Formats: sequence, C-alpha cells, structure tokens
Amino acid sequence: MPATTEPAEMQKRKSSSNAAETSEPVNLDDTDLPRPLYGPEKNCDQVRRKITRLIDSGEIKVGEFCNAIGVTNNSLNRFRSQSGPTKGDLSEVWPKAWEYFEKREIAGLKMPNKNKKAKTSNDGDNGNGNSKANHLGRPDISDIHLPNQDSDSVPVYDSCDEVRRKIAAHLRKPEVTQAQFCRDLYAQMHTDKRPKKFQSSHIDRFRQNKGAKASNTSSVFYAAYVLFEKIRVKEGKPKSKHRQEMENAWPDGFDIEHNPSTG
Repeated sequence: MPATTEPAEMQKRKSSSNAAETSEPVNLDDTDLPRPLYGPEKNCDQVRRKITRLIDSGEIKVGEFCNAIGVTNNSLNRFRSQSGPTKGDLSEVWPKAWEYFEKREIAGLKMPNKNKKAKTSNDGDNGNGNSKANHLGRPDISDIHLPNQDSDSVPVYDSCDEVRRKIAAHLRKPEVTQAQFCRDLYAQMHTDKRPKKFQSSHIDRFRQNKGAKASNTSSVFYAAYVLFEKIRVKEGKPKSKHRQEMENAWPDGFDIEHNPSTG
C-alpha cells in the first residue's frame, strides 16, 4: 500500500506544534496563512479580547506586541480603548493583530491561560516579601499607610503628565503586566469613589491624554499617584524637584475634583 502524503499545511502545523512542545522558538514571520488574506475573520472586539488576554498573561509586553505586528504604541492604545464590533475597523491594528493571532494558531501556539501570571505573582516568598515583590515589579507596600488613604483623599502632588510618565516606566518592567497593575490600582482605593474594577482600557484612555491637568478627575490618576507615592516611601527615595514644586503650588494637594475642560 503506497504511503500517503499529507498536505503541506498539515505537515507545517505538526512541525510547528512539535517546536512549541519542545519550547523551541517559533518565528511567525516564517508562518504563512493557508488562504488568501481578504480581510480579518474576527470583528474588532474579538481581536481586542485576544490582545488583552495575551498582554495580561505576561507572555508579551505592550511594546513587544507592537513590534511584532508593526504598529505604534499610540495606534494600539487607540484601538484597545474603543468598544464595539466595528469600532476600529479603519485601524491598521485590526488586520495586523488578526493576522498575528491566525499565524500563532497555525504555528500551534495556544493562547495563554489568563490566570497564569496572577498565580505566578502570588507564589512563593522568602520570608521578607522579596519574592512576591519581584514578581509584582515593586516592593511590598502593605505596611505603608498614607494620610487620608482610607477616605480616598490623599493629597496629590503630581501632575497628570508626571503620573503618565511613571505609569509608562512601571509598565516597561518585564515582570509587570497591565492586569497586575489594574489590581494594584484597585487596592489603593477604599470608598465608593473606587470603580467596580480597573481595566486596561481605563489606563489606555488616561495615558492617551496630554497636559498637566488632562484627566485630573480620573480614578487612574489618583490611584496611580497613591501607588507610586507608597513605593517612593517604601524605597526611602527623596521627593523629586517636580514634587516639591507641586507642594509649593498646591499646598492642599492638586485639584482632582474639577474637570478643567468643563470649567
């Protein structure tokens, strides 16, 4: 009986799957889609969910994902901040991300478990909190208590742009995921001012703005300031020049109640 020849596509799938199982790197640029690329077969929301799941798992960072599909961080943030099956259909992110996930599937790369990073972050401790702190990308701040934090009224002494800069630097750490950052922000608020939950889209919307007072009423702004202030105190770092200038300009704390765009 003559040996059967499997289609080239099936052979490639098997080969790629074996590579994934043996932890060999898979170059998606060498993976071809098995059909003509007429357009994405997933709507914008479906692609957004895949992006969020992949990034939140910690398998890839935002910047790495942008490089992988060939888009800018700003383009990705704009696309992710939208909502609706057709919202973002003119964005280059939609078809490029869809093609990326199609190639992952062909290469035999499974979507990560969205709880994997969270479990890893809570595993292990050497007795002084350092293991957990390393996983979280920050020191253990559970023993740091700021004045008025229980009433969500800690005086803020950073501008919105300064907090955006700190967020960007924090998210560049290899051990930090947006999912963990969202959990950290949620933990900094205690009253009904706290949203039901922080999502990556909330962070993206805040980061897209520019200006010292832009999004000053955002919960992301307040919670992120509190988080970074606790880290500063824990690490024993001195107040920055910007911080000192803000204290002089706003003795009672920066205005986080009145939106300047509405007067």
